[in-house]
Amino acid sequence: MRRQLIKRYFITGLLIWVPLAITTWVLTMIIGTMDQSLHLLPAAIHPRTVLGFDIPGSGAILTLLIILLTGVIAANFIGQRLVVWWERLLARIPVVNSIYNSVKQVSDTLFSSSGNAFRKALLIEYPRRGAWTIAFLTGRPGGEMARHLAGEYVSVYVPTTPNPTSGFFLMLPRSEVVELEMSVDTALKYVISMGVVAPPPPRVAGLSGGSMINRNS
Repeated sequence: MRRQLIKRYFITGLLIWVPLAITTWVLTMIIGTMDQSLHLLPAAIHPRTVLGFDIPGSGAILTLLIILLTGVIAANFIGQRLVVWWERLLARIPVVNSIYNSVKQVSDTLFSSSGNAFRKALLIEYPRRGAWTIAFLTGRPGGEMARHLAGEYVSVYVPTTPNPTSGFFLMLPRSEVVELEMSVDTALKYVISMGVVAPPPPRVAGLSGGSMINRNS
């Protein structure tokens, strides 16, 4: 009895400290990486020169300011011309152009306000009939794929658990996809936790399931 009690307390402590430790570790790595942007500053205005000591996180603030300033510049006509010139320059460099274009296509899809990537959490029957899993809407099949698929199809991403960065890309008939009310963040938590962190009940009382995905998606 005492051993079970000690084990229970120990596991409870782990459940508190492990997420906190991992969160601290990840934030430390991110802030440490962003602090490297301080090397862009002239030595005369470096915080270590001005104040005599380093300020943790000052590089993160500088990085955010650089990103914001870049967005402001790129949003006007002159900035857009500079971006086009820069992309044309990178397109002429072997190897670099393929890497840059691939990353840019993914980032445009994920971060563009007009994109459809990971905008909806879905429920699909996969990998066999009778088995269901969480998926995310990524768009519609295009190009040559669209010509070979009869009817309306949607492109979905099925993440693996507990690492959602790997998964499977599927093209499914629209009629076989069920849209869920839960947000993408909630669905990701559900996947990462391997089903332990259950999503909250639907907002509408008595609603037992999702509905077929909207045709305008």
